[in-house]
Amino acid sequence: MLKLYTYFRSSAAYRVRCALNLKGLAWEAVPIHLLRAGGEQNQAAYRLKSPLGTVPVLESEAGVLSQSLAIIEYLDETQPLPPLLPSSAWERARVRAIAQTIACDIHPINNLRVLNYLGDHFAASQQQKNAWYRHWVSQGLAAVERLLAGHAATGTFCHGETPTLADCCLVPQVFNARRFDCPLEALPTIRRIVEACEQLPAFQQAAPARQADAE
Repeated sequence: MLKLYTYFRSSAAYRVRCALNLKGLAWEAVPIHLLRAGGEQNQAAYRLKSPLGTVPVLESEAGVLSQSLAIIEYLDETQPLPPLLPSSAWERARVRAIAQTIACDIHPINNLRVLNYLGDHFAASQQQKNAWYRHWVSQGLAAVERLLAGHAATGTFCHGETPTLADCCLVPQVFNARRFDCPLEALPTIRRIVEACEQLPAFQQAAPARQADAE
């Protein structure tokens, strides 16, 4: 049984939940509360699994893996059906470019530890932190919209007619954008793709509200 150390609102963990469900794999959720008792991710036992103290972590017979994109690509290599990356090198690179725009450019400067640092060390108010969040998410999603809109390879989903790694990243990022009241009106392609994903049981079951640790 695969174990996923997760937090219901973590967009990185949400990505992996989507991938696990799309693959139809059995997995056990191990909740790591990022706020309770100073953050359970900071406990010494968990730091042995995730040196940065982040979620998700995947534990399998093969060992322990951190970093959501690495985990999803591992799942795709070891459980190849249905594939989350296309067959050609160019197509795989395109899907990775979309996924990494989200996971490497948008998400890192907006996750909890960055927002906490802005408050703790620069006395940023909640209003200022929210403005920071909306600025970078809006700028990043506008770039993703340009990658998707009108591109011949964009289909019902980010790439073609089946969900890929890119969709596993896009849906959680849009969930967070909605949570922080980021404007999405100028992102019709993103909104259409997310709506298509949210019709699928794999994405529905991965949603934060459906997790055992949801609050």
